[in-house]
Amino acid sequence: MKRTATFVALGLFAASVPFLIGYGADAGAEDVSPKPESASTGTLDIGTTELLDLDLTKVAQPERVLHYPGSDYVKVHFERLVLLPGDYVTVANPDGTESYRYESSLESNWATSITGDTAVVTLHTTKGVASTAVGAVGAQIDKVARSFTPEEMAERDDRRPESLCGGDDQLDAECYRESEPKIYANADPVARLLINGTTLCTAFRVGENNRMLTNNHCFDSTTTARSTEVWFNYRCPTCGGAGVEQPVKVRGDKVFATDRTYDFTLFSVDDFNAIEKFGSLKLANRQAKAGEKLYIPQNPGGAPTQIALNSDVEGGSCRVDDPTFDGYATDSDVSYHCDTEFGSSGSPVLSRETHEVIALHHFGGCPNSGVRSDRLISMLNGLL
Repeated sequence: MKRTATFVALGLFAASVPFLIGYGADAGAEDVSPKPESASTGTLDIGTTELLDLDLTKVAQPERVLHYPGSDYVKVHFERLVLLPGDYVTVANPDGTESYRYESSLESNWATSITGDTAVVTLHTTKGVASTAVGAVGAQIDKVARSFTPEEMAERDDRRPESLCGGDDQLDAECYRESEPKIYANADPVARLLINGTTLCTAFRVGENNRMLTNNHCFDSTTTARSTEVWFNYRCPTCGGAGVEQPVKVRGDKVFATDRTYDFTLFSVDDFNAIEKFGSLKLANRQAKAGEKLYIPQNPGGAPTQIALNSDVEGGSCRVDDPTFDGYATDSDVSYHCDTEFGSSGSPVLSRETHEVIALHHFGGCPNSGVRSDRLISMLNGLL
């Protein structure tokens, strides 16, 4: 079931040839022959950045409320965040259930996003007027990133058709809590990426250390990793219901390895302790088998976590169509007709037999495809 109440469904894809689905800020992989026909290398924003000029001062304006009706997140940028000892700024939602505290300048000056359409920015001072008397001291908001509203998305002329194979067989992860507990649990290590405040992909924890895996076309540098939010626990609390759980948000940190041909980026996060509890997945050191049953936990269209398990194209079950499919290189991929959408790039494709990751999803087009895990293992040796 699709969700538009929390994050706007993005331009969705459908085609008879493969293309990338889930473009990030560093999209634009080089053409490497052989290459999937008509593979797109563009980007599609899910939001916009607007310029502001708002000072926060104890005397005149210690609080600013940024409200964008219909938007699903608000992300604040500070032109200046120079605070005296004991002073701090909070960015929170109206009821304070999501709040982030800043006592000094941020690396990129972007605060963590607030889920919902309203961010409340407050300057807290311990010394009253004196702490903001000097012009260079204090806080100034110069821009904000927010999601497009559903109406704005509907008006955009760069949206693309869906990449669903047949009907949409994806369900909320919560729908499998009782019937498929292992599959349900393996959605926990899967995270939604918000890149540079306006684009998205999916990623997942791989191995027991502080390592995340996504696509190279999502991002390929440490600089962009540190401008990327990694959201865990972004899921619906009930099967087919409304609302979402409170996500746990950390930031990307260091890129350890990236490759355009095999379309992967291995990176860490800045607060591993906060997300370690969500567990991890294991890459299979083997080739997939034709007909092997699959499932894909993902954030299609930026929606709360869903799982593609069934397929009306493949006789009821999502399964391997071709274990040696040509991606950016000969035999680099595994193909399947599991439903995926824009924003699903970087999702793990898991075997229902072993619950190991056998591919890193990156192409759509029905069949969709992911980079083979045995190829990835050979390139990531010693880094996991």
